[in-house]
Amino acid sequence: MKQIFEMFRKIPIPVRASFVFLICSFLQRGISFITTPIFTRILSTTEYGQFTIFNSWMQIITPIISLNLYSGVYSQGVIKFEKDRNRYSSSLQGLSLLLCFIWLIIYYIFNDWFNSLFTLSTIQIMAMFIMIWSSGAFNFWSMEQRADFRYKKLALLTIAVSVTQPVLSVILILNSKNKVTIRILSMAFVQFAFYVGTFISQIKKGKTLFSKVYWKYALQFNIPLLPHYLSLTVLSSSDRIMISSMVGADKAGIYNLAYAVSMIMTMFNTALLQTIEPWIYRKLRDKEIDGLSRVAYPCFFLIAAVNLLLILFAPELISAFAPHEYYEAIWVVPSVALSVLFMFMYSFFATFEFYYEKTNYVAIATIGGAILNIILNYFSIKWFGYLAAGYTTLFSYMLFALLHYIFMKKICREHLNNIKPYNGTAILIFSVLSIALGLGCSLFYQHTFIRYVQLAIIFFVILLFRKKISNTVKKLFQIRSQSNE
Repeated sequence: MKQIFEMFRKIPIPVRASFVFLICSFLQRGISFITTPIFTRILSTTEYGQFTIFNSWMQIITPIISLNLYSGVYSQGVIKFEKDRNRYSSSLQGLSLLLCFIWLIIYYIFNDWFNSLFTLSTIQIMAMFIMIWSSGAFNFWSMEQRADFRYKKLALLTIAVSVTQPVLSVILILNSKNKVTIRILSMAFVQFAFYVGTFISQIKKGKTLFSKVYWKYALQFNIPLLPHYLSLTVLSSSDRIMISSMVGADKAGIYNLAYAVSMIMTMFNTALLQTIEPWIYRKLRDKEIDGLSRVAYPCFFLIAAVNLLLILFAPELISAFAPHEYYEAIWVVPSVALSVLFMFMYSFFATFEFYYEKTNYVAIATIGGAILNIILNYFSIKWFGYLAAGYTTLFSYMLFALLHYIFMKKICREHLNNIKPYNGTAILIFSVLSIALGLGCSLFYQHTFIRYVQLAIIFFVILLFRKKISNTVKKLFQIRSQSNE
């Protein structure tokens, strides 16, 4: 063990920090993933569904209240205003606090209307405000730590919150009748207790809550992106809210379990994108995009392969994660897993839009996908039942990725001498095959032997292409290393 620590210390700090940050991201999602079987067993399907609705509304409300200030504008400003970083950070903390306070007043005035719209109690919505503000405060501080490769405090805080939240929730739920509210309050309490220190830390360093220059910069940068942020959350959360409203909270809980299982794919996505996106930005800066496909295609294949494994094992995973009353969720897993694939693919196209600051393109694609998702969900749930919502979500993400691909091609014509970084025909064939294989696997959920034969075939294909897979992994490590230089 001592030798391992010594080897770790010899690794350059940027690489070491990058590794720890990656572990932290996995940990945050991983513990939530691991604890899902616990909460599905101590909460009924209706209670689990009610908690799902709370989370879905919070995802939608967060960009409205916070403007996602801790996202693009802050990470960019930390570098841009490096010489005055402390003041910049504290002023954005102040702006975030003010926005939260303004919306709290608005909620107080229209309390009954908001409670009716969200189907949540006053105490639950107040807890939501605490969580939105405190997580925002932490995200500001976290981004600053990442920029300076300071990973120790960030790792400890991440571990503390990730472990304390579910432990406290389980203890309190087992000793309470109002389980949903207790679950929400315990999460809010832990976040506030651990994250308030990050707010105080940045305020002490910057010694200000207001800066006209920095507030103006932040608002001008992020307000135009609000439709994009909001549409993304609507695209990912509206289906559960609509299922709860049209069918019932219990069905929303069953449906959400498929999303919880898909967290496996989300973790893979996050890890890969954190590695690849800085590399793509550098290639765009240097106008060296000819070789993007040599990295993109193997990554698409890798995500698709893991997707297929997830879909094949859906019956076993759902059985392990929840009691029998959740079993219907197996029919949602294929569509949700494939949606995650297209979410991953779109990032390779949208990077071009963000680099060339084509926020109008980003907004059009995202809003278009979100509106289509709501319309299709309404009719599909009404006509075919709540399980159909997964397939409308898949279709919406396919359109989402397609629009970003079209806009990427437009940018290439305008700024990159019409260079084609990806082969559209190849991506189309790959997408069709992935959908056909993914949905085809679900046809054999009642035939375990056939599924295991399919699994053997996948492992054989992986074995056949093991050298290419190995080279892809090596390339990703190289890219990671270059990004940290």
